[in-house]
Amino acid sequence: MKLNDFLTAQQQASVVDAVRLAEKGTSGEIRIHIDRECKVSPMERAKEVFNKLGMFRTAQRNGVLIYLAVESKVFAIIGDKGINDLVPENFWADVVEVMGGEFRKGRFAEGLALGATLAGEKLKAYFPYQDDDINELPDEISFEEKEEGR
Repeated sequence: MKLNDFLTAQQQASVVDAVRLAEKGTSGEIRIHIDRECKVSPMERAKEVFNKLGMFRTAQRNGVLIYLAVESKVFAIIGDKGINDLVPENFWADVVEVMGGEFRKGRFAEGLALGATLAGEKLKAYFPYQDDDINELPDEISFEEKEEGR
């Protein structure tokens, strides 16, 4: 199976729609990345992907990455410096809990969409949507077939 076939085209579209809708309530930027496997800690890999995708290039440093490795059955959520400087420790814990519940039921598209929705809701308090807000990062899901030695 090709990795981008992990979710059907309809599922991918629903997840991207959830990202777009979530971003309508916040100036924060949400991305989703899916790997086949993760050979390091999911947080470490999420940081690598975050940097590789250039998510640190937002004006307010308010990007959020939802990372999933399908065969390794691990995921992580990380925020950029602008978020981490403002929010309390374990800010994403409830989002992780809800997403994990969906993933354990095999409902990956639903878990990713719900994660994006909840992330957007949480970001509203710290990074409200501005009238002049622009979409600084792509909303599409990114995929990585190879682990590049990882």
